[in-house]
Amino acid sequence: MFDSAFIAEHTLGLEDYLAGLRGTGWDEITTASGLSKAEITRVGDRMIASPGTIVCWAMGLTQHKHSVATLRDVVNVLLLQGNVGKPNAGVCPVRGHSNVQGDRTMGIFERMPEAFHDALDQRFRFASPRKHGVDTVAAIRAMRDGKARVFMGMGGNFVRATPDTDVTEQALRTTRLTVQVSTKLNRSHLVTGARALILPALGRTDRDTQAGGNQRVTVEDSMSAVHASTGRLQPASDQMRSEIEIVCQLADRLFARSGSPYGVNAPQLDWTAAQADYRVIREHISAVVPGFGDFETRLDRPGGFVLPNGPRDSRTFTTATGKANFTANPLEYPHVPEGRLILQTLRSHDQYNTTIYGKDDRYRGISGGRRVVFVNPQDLTEAGIDDGDMVHLVSEWADGVERRAEDFRAVAYSTPKGCAAAYYPETNVLVPLDSTADVSGTPTSKSVVVRLEKAA
Repeated sequence: MFDSAFIAEHTLGLEDYLAGLRGTGWDEITTASGLSKAEITRVGDRMIASPGTIVCWAMGLTQHKHSVATLRDVVNVLLLQGNVGKPNAGVCPVRGHSNVQGDRTMGIFERMPEAFHDALDQRFRFASPRKHGVDTVAAIRAMRDGKARVFMGMGGNFVRATPDTDVTEQALRTTRLTVQVSTKLNRSHLVTGARALILPALGRTDRDTQAGGNQRVTVEDSMSAVHASTGRLQPASDQMRSEIEIVCQLADRLFARSGSPYGVNAPQLDWTAAQADYRVIREHISAVVPGFGDFETRLDRPGGFVLPNGPRDSRTFTTATGKANFTANPLEYPHVPEGRLILQTLRSHDQYNTTIYGKDDRYRGISGGRRVVFVNPQDLTEAGIDDGDMVHLVSEWADGVERRAEDFRAVAYSTPKGCAAAYYPETNVLVPLDSTADVSGTPTSKSVVVRLEKAA
């Protein structure tokens, strides 16, 4: 059932991985997963019979303490059958909206590799800062601890998208300045530093006209496909600026004008030209970012183009060994005390990220409200709670601090026994800032241990 030729040529570490599996008993596997041996075996039999398997995942796998080890094991299973680098097979992380992936490709990452910095330095004739930055959780800690005094958000709704709502809001209030570059008003605009700016920006569907004419931008989706996006709608005001215009004008004042404190160590480019014609920016991208050669011409193709991917395209791996490495990961999982549940946070049908368009959820038969918690009927019975009762959600953590989300309607639902679910961002308050995934630092919003308290 293994692809022995692929394993021999392209991988390392199989025996250590298998040794770890042999030391794990079925009783522990079924306890950890909540699945029966028969259910797991049935999926295994289907994989054995399949000529190709794709595993897709989103935040349901990433927002746990042991998420990185879990995903390494997803890769392990795919490697066993050579399900990398062949048609109809592979890993498929669903990265969210159309430019989460693209941001990272363009350098929006606190730990960009040295090769990226080298390319920036050569193109723009300066020394880019090599010290690693901070991720979202660490940024909140830095504001909380007085180490960061300015917050600038490009789009999004930071307050509602992050964990530990009370701590996050207080952290932002300690800053000297908060700046929100936004297409719409949102909750984050009400949580400010000593001074606050809201800079209204064009949305991607708005027509963007600069000195060089109407402009287009690009997006990259979860499949690493890049395509053009051109706004057609009339902007709400002729005073609104695009995000690119805002960034270019700030950079021009910081770096290019006489008296700049950055002097010769400022990036050397014509910010006015970049603002006037976004093709100038794409030309720079073409010179810096791998896979974007001849950017403008390839963008004209219907549907755009797909970026290169070594494992997918040629079964080549940019690891220290030059091969795909099996990893031996100990079985770790939440141990839930008696009378407690594991809560996951999720979105409703009428919701896009933190934007809530309505209070109905056609996925789950809910209408007219969002403060609901979905619970297995047997768990409700054991807790002395009836379907429709009002309850408070109380999260319990090793730090001994309880966090509360009050006045939720209990809904009997076919979620697995011992599990519950409720919408975010209403339940973000239950997730401590310091409860993050090992290695990645992702908040653990999909494995919150809670108890239900019946409301008076």
